[in-house]
Amino acid sequence: MNYVAKLCAIASPPIGARVLDARPCPRALTTMLTARNGFYAFEAALHVFPFGEAAPEIDLEAWNSPKLWRDAYGDLAVDGHFFAEDVFGNQFQLRGDGVWSFDAETGEGDRVAADVEAWARLMLEDRNFWSGYPLGHEWQQRNGPLPTGMRLLPIVPFILGGDYEVANLKPVPAIEGMNFRGHLAIETHALPDGSRVQLMVRK
Repeated sequence: MNYVAKLCAIASPPIGARVLDARPCPRALTTMLTARNGFYAFEAALHVFPFGEAAPEIDLEAWNSPKLWRDAYGDLAVDGHFFAEDVFGNQFQLRGDGVWSFDAETGEGDRVAADVEAWARLMLEDRNFWSGYPLGHEWQQRNGPLPTGMRLLPIVPFILGGDYEVANLKPVPAIEGMNFRGHLAIETHALPDGSRVQLMVRK
């Protein structure tokens, strides 16, 4: 079964213009982005970035620019090519040995798939875990569709004891959310478990 094709088939219309094979798209993403150049799936819980300018959406090149948000993570986000995100803004990235997940709050990564095809299978077989669909669905049932460019961030970060509940979520521009949590990741990265952290919550 072609899992990339199946994921594209249930996704939103493409975000960007058609990608041609000759264009310099990251090689590992060519098949998926040629079929559907950026998309949302599972009621916008999963967001795949398009290749090439797609205003007002953020494209792959812009999203991977160091100055946009990666600098906020210091050395924690220097590797890989980020190409998708879940409803909370946790990232999926390409590295030399496969596809990795990237926890936006901690900056920690884990290898989750050997390639994009295997990653698409994960998304399809367990969308609840990998995309955050259940909370995204519940939040949108109460508040309406999640606006373009927004992700659902916890008011109290999950790593600081925040609940995985709709009441603890608010829509935040994806870039703003990554920059805030990048600084959080840097501040908490070397702390032992149980350390006390003072969090300033902005309304």
